[in-house]
Amino acid sequence: MQQEERQNPTDAPAGQAVPEAQAEGAVETMPSLEDMLKQAELAAQEHHDAWLRAKAEAENIRKRAQADVSNAHKYAIENFSSELLAVKDSLEAALGTDSASLEDIRAGVELTLKQLSAVFERFHIGEINPVGEKFDPHRHQAMSMVEAEAAPNTVVGVMQKGYQLNDRILRPALVMVAKAKDA
Repeated sequence: MQQEERQNPTDAPAGQAVPEAQAEGAVETMPSLEDMLKQAELAAQEHHDAWLRAKAEAENIRKRAQADVSNAHKYAIENFSSELLAVKDSLEAALGTDSASLEDIRAGVELTLKQLSAVFERFHIGEINPVGEKFDPHRHQAMSMVEAEAAPNTVVGVMQKGYQLNDRILRPALVMVAKAKDA
């Protein structure tokens, strides 16, 4: 009777056997290896599915980013282009007139140049007109060297203006540079 009163098999005194009924009860509360294996397989399947979904999502994000970069390259000059349309319209209107005086054509060209200059200013395109500046091979391209009153390596003439976009040179200025006077 004493052994039946004991609830915990570890309460049995040392050397005394635990009844089989109590040992079997302990085994029944513990899940079987087959149940544990099924649970582990289900968990592994869930993790695998989650991994596949995450991998697919990452691939979709990568493709979306590539498309965004492609569109950014493709349409980068969209705003600039739309601003230039007004300049083109002005030039076409000037060509469309049949009887215009030289003064009218000149005034129209000047207005069109102002429109173009305003577009350049809005998009940070600056002129490089370096007359009187020291020659800079990063911004200027020397076409010839001439004797002049200016200091050597000074730009004395501009054959073609240069342009820069922000700090990047689009086209260097084509210049004539003063050379040192022979002594």
